[in-house]
Amino acid sequence: MKTQERSEPVAAMPHDAEHRSRATSRTSQGSARASKIREPRSDRLLNMVSIVVLSAIAVSIVYPFVYIASASLSDPDAVNSGRVVLWPVGFNLDAYLAILHYPDVVRGFVNSLIYSGSVMVLGTAIVIAGGYALSRADLPGRRLFMVLFVVTMLFSGGMIPLYLVIQRLGILNTMWAMVLPSCMSVWQLIMTRTYFQVTVPKELLECSQLDGATDFGFFFRIVVPLAKPLIAVNCLLFAVATWNGYFNALIYLNDPHLYPLQLVMRNILLENSYDPSKLTNVDPSRLVQAQQLAGKLKYALIIIASIPPLVAYPFVQKHFVKGMMIGSLKG
Repeated sequence: MKTQERSEPVAAMPHDAEHRSRATSRTSQGSARASKIREPRSDRLLNMVSIVVLSAIAVSIVYPFVYIASASLSDPDAVNSGRVVLWPVGFNLDAYLAILHYPDVVRGFVNSLIYSGSVMVLGTAIVIAGGYALSRADLPGRRLFMVLFVVTMLFSGGMIPLYLVIQRLGILNTMWAMVLPSCMSVWQLIMTRTYFQVTVPKELLECSQLDGATDFGFFFRIVVPLAKPLIAVNCLLFAVATWNGYFNALIYLNDPHLYPLQLVMRNILLENSYDPSKLTNVDPSRLVQAQQLAGKLKYALIIIASIPPLVAYPFVQKHFVKGMMIGSLKG
């Protein structure tokens, strides 16, 4: 009996091997047939059209930036004569060296860093706290608050009432006029509320309360660590919006020493107010040469203004898709 029991598995081995070989053969034949299935002509045509359209859009976006970068690094005569098409002609860094000695640009760059950093920190803190509060079902008047926030998206008070509020607060022509009005975004608040509704279940709050956690403890120990992608997205959105904005500075600021970089660039690009005589440590005999750099300096200013967002985006990109997609779900 023992001999028969030992012989049965040995006899079954060839059968199993044959079965596996047949299954493998069927799988390979199925994959081969699947690989031979050709896409419909309409799908191939759609793919080709998509590739062509997306390539055209990519070129239309990338080429102006490449041209501006090349023009900022080229000889002024080559730029003025139109010989710069794609790559720099007569490579030099005169425009960037001249900008370092232009006080309005350096001061505007520092002011933009201060405004963007302040709005990024304060705005993100306000939106994260407000979004979490609105995501709690036990918040009294939650629907009323949401209605009031949504109404402001549809019906804005306008520029003059906002100017009067800034004036009554006594922050006109101060840096707070650039920071406080930009620290709130209803769209980002709704995105944050939806993110918390999706990622922070009610059961997690109940378990924390059973362990003795308070609302503040649950928020800072559980909610904030879970919201790292959302915090990164909000920081990027607030920082980029403030960095690129100049309209608030145009309305609320009169002191040129408080102007952000974008307003300085606007004055140089649109009003052509670049004054080579403001260059410090420059020989007067070189002012004529500095005047020839005026057109080239505009390109260099655009590149300098684009550097901070380009540097910050790669560090936030890994969180950007996750935070944006989850927060954009309908809640």
